[in-house]
Amino acid sequence: MTKSEGRDITLRIAQEPAADEFLARSPLAALVGMLLDQQVPMEWAFAGPYALARRMGQDDLDAHEIAAYDPEAFTELFTAKPALHRYPGSMAKRVQQLCQFLVAQYDGEAAAVWEGAATGADLRRRLNALPGFGTQKAQIFLALLGKQFGVRPPGWREAAGSYGEEGSHRSVADITGPESLAEVRAYKQEAKQAAKAAKAAAKGK
Repeated sequence: MTKSEGRDITLRIAQEPAADEFLARSPLAALVGMLLDQQVPMEWAFAGPYALARRMGQDDLDAHEIAAYDPEAFTELFTAKPALHRYPGSMAKRVQQLCQFLVAQYDGEAAAVWEGAATGADLRRRLNALPGFGTQKAQIFLALLGKQFGVRPPGWREAAGSYGEEGSHRSVADITGPESLAEVRAYKQEAKQAAKAAKAAAKGK
């Protein structure tokens, strides 16, 4: 996944060169990073796959290996300090479930999830079927694939919803460096505050 449409991919999501290079070349690492992007800073989530691979003593993540890993030992890889997530135990379980699904449905090849998609809607459906991927997470990852990996089946922007809009700063799909990271973080904060205000207003009625 280091090349797409004849160009090299350079990511600046984890804000850590080695972790970003890993995300750019490993389809499974990108998927796992998206899975971990929940209730922790985005850069922490997307640095997780690189840290996990190093703890496993591997150059890459292998879905077959993770799927078959002893669950307790795999959880220890997440909980060892510094922990790979705020909720390392539950996230270790989710990563294993994701890899078990990939082995069962795609012979362990993460990239096969998007390489076989005929349209944006088809890709969203495939992503949505992954364990731990709700509609929002599927749309954000779809936008990331389109905007930064060059994976652009017909209708991909529409299938990604507002996350697919050009020039937006709504999600990890739009992070290309420290400045855009700050913009995305500010957008998320505003959205959270607006949701709180709407909830308070609804209660007051």
